[in-house]
Amino acid sequence: MTRDSAGRTAFRLEQFEDYLSLEAGLSPRTVESYRRDLLRLVHWAAERGVAEPAALSRTLLRKHVFALKDIGLATSSIRRAVSAFRTYFGFLIAEGHVAGDPSDRLEMPRQRRRLPDTLSVAEALALLSTPSADEPLAWRDRALLELGYGAGLRVSELCGLTVPNLLLSEGLVRVMGKGGKERLVPIGRQVMGSVSVYLRQNRPTLDRGHSRDRVLLNARGAPLSRVSAWTIVKKAARAAGIRKRVTTHTLRHSFATHLLEGGADLRAVQEMLGHADLSTTQIYTHVDREYLRSIHRQFHPRG
Repeated sequence: MTRDSAGRTAFRLEQFEDYLSLEAGLSPRTVESYRRDLLRLVHWAAERGVAEPAALSRTLLRKHVFALKDIGLATSSIRRAVSAFRTYFGFLIAEGHVAGDPSDRLEMPRQRRRLPDTLSVAEALALLSTPSADEPLAWRDRALLELGYGAGLRVSELCGLTVPNLLLSEGLVRVMGKGGKERLVPIGRQVMGSVSVYLRQNRPTLDRGHSRDRVLLNARGAPLSRVSAWTIVKKAARAAGIRKRVTTHTLRHSFATHLLEGGADLRAVQEMLGHADLSTTQIYTHVDREYLRSIHRQFHPRG
């Protein structure tokens, strides 16, 4: 019997694979992935004198996860391996092969957050200037783009914004964010100007009594939907010649990134974005670091 087959037998891997396929109903692909994860664990354990699953302690499992990180395994692959271990020990306990579960407090490694797409300042300005004065809803579209980029509003906040919450004389927008939390966001003169023109020229002709006081309305006078807002942003991006994927959320990401690039305090940006947790805002500091690296490469003699 080879070392591989001996390990599979001692750790009951064939029984576990049958359980995954026949009882748990997992796909062949998942079963194969779990098999590889468990075989890797069995070989690693054997090198440390562990010959059966009952001898695997919580400490050993944790060390194995650290070893997976050391060999450069992707976070997603490590997370899958941890899931395999939990499922495996659940199976062993149910079958009466082990008394305890060493994987019960095994922590999943955190997924790295994908850095959000952002516009450069030049791209953002080009985007804002695309609505043509010849189009009947140009100022509505301009107001949406200006509020999205100038106040960093979520699409739900843009579409839900009401006229009484536009405090233009104070240069503020009152926003009802996630969980019904209210926040005040400053807006600049250009944003106020575009919104004011829209309120004077477009919105009165659009409002036919069923606007529910919403600022942004469609051609029928109803509140603008999220899909319509996304369509307006995509159309503006195409008109500006921007090839990257641009959504309403791209405007929000760009708002935060450009503030930080300009030296804004992280907690102030957190307040303006309406993030409950500072760690959510800190993703933008990674974007900012990339910007700083690009500046360093471009302008420093040793870049």
